[in-house]
Amino acid sequence: MPNPRVLNRRLHRWGAVAVALPFLIMLASGLLLQLKKQLPFVQPHEQRGAASEVATTLTLPDVLARVQQLPHVGIQSWADIDRIDVRPAKNMMKVVSLTRWEVQLDLVTAEILQVAYRRSDLIESIHDGSWFHPTAKLAVFLPTGAVVLGLWVTGMYLWVLPYLARRRRSKATP
Repeated sequence: MPNPRVLNRRLHRWGAVAVALPFLIMLASGLLLQLKKQLPFVQPHEQRGAASEVATTLTLPDVLARVQQLPHVGIQSWADIDRIDVRPAKNMMKVVSLTRWEVQLDLVTAEILQVAYRRSDLIESIHDGSWFHPTAKLAVFLPTGAVVLGLWVTGMYLWVLPYLARRRRSKATP
């Protein structure tokens, strides 16, 4: 049976090689997601609607009619909308299409505040592996996370090892 320290180094080295590419993808996409509120390339900045004490009278059919006026967004019916996000504190509503376009509307006037392409959902699906294939999330990216956790443990052991050896040597010598 090999020395446990040698085995630990081998596991650490080969574990790092085995997960290098998926972990690089997770790391790079994770960094982009950490900065999504600061980078309009990833996720459009949230605009503010006109300040008003009037409650919104906007109806869902009004919202659909308003976003249908933007042909490049690709919304023809409710089936083309991924989600609607209402932000009352900013007096604004986001309508996100299945084609990843985001339309921000004023809650009171229904004025279009901004139309921008939203990449954060794409980057998130790359980050968790579901963009590559539905099974890649659990078959590749989950084990990669587990191996990286193991690399952290073995790396901490490799880092502490010289200190333990020095302590053992100092106790052994009178």
